Amino acid sequence: MFSQHYDIDDAQIEDLERIVAIYNTTIASRMVTADVEPVTVESRLAWFHEHSAELRPLWVLRINGEIAAWFSFQSFYGRPAYQATAEISIYIAEEYRSQGLGKILLEKAIKECPRLGLSTLLGFVFGHNEPSLALLRKFGFEVWGQLPKVAVLDGVERDLVIAGRRV
Repeated sequence: MFSQHYDIDDAQIEDLERIVAIYNTTIASRMVTADVEPVTVESRLAWFHEHSAELRPLWVLRINGEIAAWFSFQSFYGRPAYQATAEISIYIAEEYRSQGLGKILLEKAIKECPRLGLSTLLGFVFGHNEPSLALLRKFGFEVWGQLPKVAVLDGVERDLVIAGRRV
């Protein structure tokens, strides 16, 4: 378990630049996101404002005041019948990867589901992203679907795994 002191807070607009910077560090690996070019803060403003502390939080995990990771709940499919289902995303700054921050954030997310009115969590993960799939399995997520070869990254077709868990 991560041994340093950390705080998890709702993200503020002034955190968006660091959130985007962390996200952009994952693009080159072609393991985490289907974006192939860096995104801008401006392009993520609408996404940021879709979050709310009461329904679909966007959290930042800070270590010594610096954002080391972030976690988001995103509405699934945008229709009322799916209100109790959310897609989750976890992004960790390069220097903090493989230190247990994903576990910390996922534990908090699962604990907060009753307050948020969520009964189902979904993760959409590339089939070759074994670290993320292993983390989800550790928390009881199961493969609920697989979309073969739906993404093309640098000419390589990639599968998308839909992992789910009832909370």
